[in-house]
Amino acid sequence: MTNLAYLPDRAVLALSGADRVAFLQGLVSNDVAAAVPGQAIWTAFLTAQGRWLADFFVLADPGGERLLLDCEAAQADMLRQRLSRYRLRSDITIAETGFAVHAAWDAIPPMIDSSIGAPDPRLPEAGWRLLLPHPAADSADHAAYDAHRLSLGLPDGSRDCESGKTLLLEANFEALNGISWTKGCYMGQELTARTRYRGLVKRKLLPVTSVALPAPGTPILHDGREAGIMASSRDGRGLAMLRLDQIHANLMIDGHPLHVQIPSWLTLPEP
Repeated sequence: MTNLAYLPDRAVLALSGADRVAFLQGLVSNDVAAAVPGQAIWTAFLTAQGRWLADFFVLADPGGERLLLDCEAAQADMLRQRLSRYRLRSDITIAETGFAVHAAWDAIPPMIDSSIGAPDPRLPEAGWRLLLPHPAADSADHAAYDAHRLSLGLPDGSRDCESGKTLLLEANFEALNGISWTKGCYMGQELTARTRYRGLVKRKLLPVTSVALPAPGTPILHDGREAGIMASSRDGRGLAMLRLDQIHANLMIDGHPLHVQIPSWLTLPEP
């Protein structure tokens, strides 16, 4: 049975014009040319210093005239304005759309042929991303999808990444198909590549469990000293940004033991 959830905290921007692929290619971490009908990419938009600002899915309109950016609704206006700064003489237009974003998992969604959709490129278990004209009547609760993505250890934008601070390799973009290492230059590429080749990652966003998980930003402690901070969570399962030298320590949060669960898709760097 297919689980289908309408995601009310998502919005869709349309990038149209003859230069849309080349324009976006020079600004984001993944290969935009790989976004074709039926195949999406997940990518990040960084500061010039290589720090996370936003991430989104890129889907190709079947009509071949637009790239559709499935992004956080709260970031849509910021993203549109920041991308527009780099337009210069490029033949592109950035506009908001009325598409309703859905996620589906556990089985191929029945409306896949009548929607703009593609498999979630991060993990096969993540399911599908679907853009529909309006929310589907039989959509599951958004909380069900949130629990699903937390069970897989998938980050959720600004709930798990800090604007102007988080590095892509800290948030596991390399393991979740969010970075192309061969496509050429893009904004923030230098630090991203240096972090990879010099082994500079000192912390990672990792799945955690506890009897109770507090608000994002709550310190995680080992022997009274900070070992990381809490990110998003639901029902005792969440994500936390943890120092790699502390992930096997006896961690505590709000007086409760915190347990780290390293996902099978993630290989941690050698200590």
